[in-house]
This record gives sequence, structure tokens and C-alpha cells, in this order.
Amino acid sequence: MAEAAVSAAVSTPSVAVPAPLPVRAVLPWAFFVGLLALIALYFVGAEQGATSLFAGSDVHEWVHDGRHLLGFPCH
Repeated sequence: MAEAAVSAAVSTPSVAVPAPLPVRAVLPWAFFVGLLALIALYFVGAEQGATSLFAGSDVHEWVHDGRHLLGFPCH
């Protein structure tokens, strides 16, 4: 009898469950972020090489430390 009174007095807090995100809402953002990641990878890893889009060494100098950090050889 005492246990029933204690369990009724102490209630467990309810946990709010977030609503699931539909794939159609997430897919365009995932594509956009993936495209930005590929562009960043190109500039850090391949620009000023055989597939260079910009003349000169400006891009190379801007991303030089990033190349070494990510393991891309550049000199």
C-alpha cells in the first residue's frame, strides 16, 4: 500500500521525442554540403597542379598549410 502511494507521488519525467526529418528535406542540403566539400578538396589538393584552373601560385600559397595538414605533397 505504501509503495503505491510513493510510486504515484514520484513520476518519471516524460522525454520529448523529436519528429523525424523527411529525406526530401535533408537531401538537397546534403548534396550542397557535399558539393562544397568537393570544391574545398579540389582547391586544397589539386589546384596549381595538372588540372589548374587559375594561373599563378596565389591559391597554392593560400592553402599551403592545409595541404601539409591533410597529407597532400606540394613540394
